[in-house]
Amino acid sequence: MMNIFFEEYPDREICIVRDQAGWHKAKDLTHPDNIVPVYLPSYSPELNPVGKLWQWLRKEVTHNRLFETLEEIMDALEKEFRQFTPGRFAQLCHCSYL
Repeated sequence: MMNIFFEEYPDREICIVRDQAGWHKAKDLTHPDNIVPVYLPSYSPELNPVGKLWQWLRKEVTHNRLFETLEEIMDALEKEFRQFTPGRFAQLCHCSYL
């Protein structure tokens, strides 16, 4: 999926920040010259503000729920994302350096 994403922006210079997740360093992951990867240090969640968003989603949307299908969990997450405002998103991802 990341390879497909990279292909969508051939005319832009992009710096993409990645954590140390396995799929961010997969051998079959390629990126064109216009995309520069920057890797966060290992075990540094304080540098990855979106981690707070995922933590909140796990706690408030998916915790202690059994989803019968992938579609069900995607629907639950989509419902939450559609209710987000820029302010709510900023609140969940707030870091002192942002």
